[in-house]
Amino acid sequence: MSQPPDAAPSPQDKAQRLDALRQEMEQCQHCELCRTRTNLVFGVGAPDAEILFIGEAPGADEDAQGIPFVGRAGKKLTEIIEKGMKIPRDEVYIANILKCRPPGNRNPSPQEMAVCMPYLLRQIDIIAPAVIVALGSVALNGLLGPGHAITKMRGIFQDFNGIPLMPTFHPSYVLRRYTVEVRKQVWSDMCKVLDKLAELKES
Repeated sequence: MSQPPDAAPSPQDKAQRLDALRQEMEQCQHCELCRTRTNLVFGVGAPDAEILFIGEAPGADEDAQGIPFVGRAGKKLTEIIEKGMKIPRDEVYIANILKCRPPGNRNPSPQEMAVCMPYLLRQIDIIAPAVIVALGSVALNGLLGPGHAITKMRGIFQDFNGIPLMPTFHPSYVLRRYTVEVRKQVWSDMCKVLDKLAELKES
């Protein structure tokens, strides 16, 4: 039985649309990264997730497994989500600005980001998260445009096409600068995300 036209898409519908987008991206040849990648790193998690975490680009471990955030930074992100926010990792969605690893783990180029952003926008449209978390400056500038400093904007909600967007430090930065202050800042940001979710559900 088909859904009425104004019904919200089911998780199954969203999963099918995401899978179709993944298959389309596997044929993408719009930049040179398609020639150097081992695997497309599309994204992982619940297709109807309330929280969407967005990083910058796959690293070596992600490229090898085809799954975002599975290396050291990924373990830190999982710790933040599961131990800090008390949410199973598979109940959020995790993706990157780029779906292919830049050689040597260099930062994505503006051209690569411009090519890949339309795919990410389609992911966001399908998932329709309640809140987006931008992990680090590359993700922040990819989503909001260049010129934004993560150190100045973290912890302050921004608007992304009507969706509250929380900029916070990338887990790799947390690992490099593992201080009490940085941990408190990231935890404060995640508390604000949880508070925003509760607020949206009440409204």
